[in-house]
Amino acid sequence: MSLSKIFNISSTAIAAQSQRLNVVASNLANADSVAGPDGQAYKARQVMFEARQPERAGGVGGVRVSGIIEDNTPGKRSYDPTHPQADPQGYVTASNVNAVEEMVNMIAASRSYQNNVEVLNTTQQLLVKTLQLGQ
Repeated sequence: MSLSKIFNISSTAIAAQSQRLNVVASNLANADSVAGPDGQAYKARQVMFEARQPERAGGVGGVRVSGIIEDNTPGKRSYDPTHPQADPQGYVTASNVNAVEEMVNMIAASRSYQNNVEVLNTTQQLLVKTLQLGQ
């Protein structure tokens, strides 16, 4: 495998993890929300990854985001008949975001991002050393 292909593979992983971090940030920002722009409680989102097929990506594999799905788990319900978003029974449905799971997801995505940056840095150093050998 040429070193330039390593740059391509790691860059796909960095882009995918960056998108994952954005989704986690959105989930955490809406963790305590009761209603979104559509009037419904915010639903947690998760990023789905898939391997890039080398034959369709110029001979280079990697990873890509195949989609972002919503978690349909019911949100937390609390009884507060005075709340403006309360249903006829007096219950308010909050978002279904689990902040602890999102923090774990954020740490995993951050570490994957950092590892791929290290791969890029190491590959760059190898290329520089290889060029120095030819001098």
